[in-house]
Amino acid sequence: MMGELWRWLVALCDVRGWWRLLTGQAAVDVVFISNLRDEAERQRFFGRWRPRSGHANGPRVYLNGVAGRIRGIDVTTEEMLSKEGRKRAQQLFIAACEWAEQRGAKVILLAASTKRLFGRDGRALKARFPNLLFTIGDNGTATMLWSDIRRALREARLLHRARVLVIGPYGILGEAATRQLLEAGYEVLGYGGNAGALAEIGERYGIAVSTDLAALGKVDAVIACTHSSTAKLDPAAIEVLRHPGRRLLVVDVAEPANLDIDAYERCRDAVVRQDAGNAFSERLHYVLGPLSWSMLMLSKGVVFGCFAEAMALYYAIHQRGEVHLGQVDWFVVDEVNMQRVAHALEHARVEVPSPRCFGAAVPSFQLGEA
Repeated sequence: MMGELWRWLVALCDVRGWWRLLTGQAAVDVVFISNLRDEAERQRFFGRWRPRSGHANGPRVYLNGVAGRIRGIDVTTEEMLSKEGRKRAQQLFIAACEWAEQRGAKVILLAASTKRLFGRDGRALKARFPNLLFTIGDNGTATMLWSDIRRALREARLLHRARVLVIGPYGILGEAATRQLLEAGYEVLGYGGNAGALAEIGERYGIAVSTDLAALGKVDAVIACTHSSTAKLDPAAIEVLRHPGRRLLVVDVAEPANLDIDAYERCRDAVVRQDAGNAFSERLHYVLGPLSWSMLMLSKGVVFGCFAEAMALYYAIHQRGEVHLGQVDWFVVDEVNMQRVAHALEHARVEVPSPRCFGAAVPSFQLGEA
């Protein structure tokens, strides 16, 4: 069920939404504004139909009475790399914010590749919509990511002497993972396509870095924190990195995936891959259940960590009365904000999900003989 038919069915079956309408509540509390990952996702959500406004409803999700909704803008990650595509994305994002505010939303997530669409601080966006709270969601994602990393390394029996490669250590999530892995005693290496930023991270943390995978040698695990085409894993890269006769652990938090599903299918016998940075709650419900969460390549009760952060912040501010959280700059990702989000997630009964790979359970973390 694609495109407009799927949206009609979601609206029709949104019992909680109809009740909110009948009782005079806002139609939505939190809106996750997101670009499309790629053309395949455009087909899943829009099919042959393309929204005239340039943005349209995606899956609807509820957590503790908080109504969240994806609002997809009709621009792909690749299209946003061009000047024209970025400008179009900005225009559509603003239009989606206007749509959300008119329907009562209080919290807006800059999802997927929109996080830095308005600069590192989003100042102009915040000034244009002073009554909305904006977050990039990376404190929530980083919190969930670190939980995923610790569990995966433990399950794979990789002790502190293990060599762990971080792809994209110069990004928000990559630097957070690098810092946490070093503090935990692992040998950390860095790889990516941005040579300047890579060198800076290498000097800051005293780690070996390179734009050439072969120069880094064999590793036990990879934490993939970027989907950049200059740093994507493929079967050839897996062979360069993994020890002979041993599978490589890949913890992939990138959206779209770094080791994408097509590449994974070609090397699945050589890797143990896990989705990362997602969140789970027994209290979380999708309208149309599997038909909705499968479109996001997720599973029951699971959302992206950034989505969970946005909903947990609304819950904390508007239902628990922690109004001071509304004054925090959620474009800043640091230890203090991560702790604040972890606290909000805990009260919202959100935790790390069971290990999944493209929505399916990870059967085993056994890597084989060293």
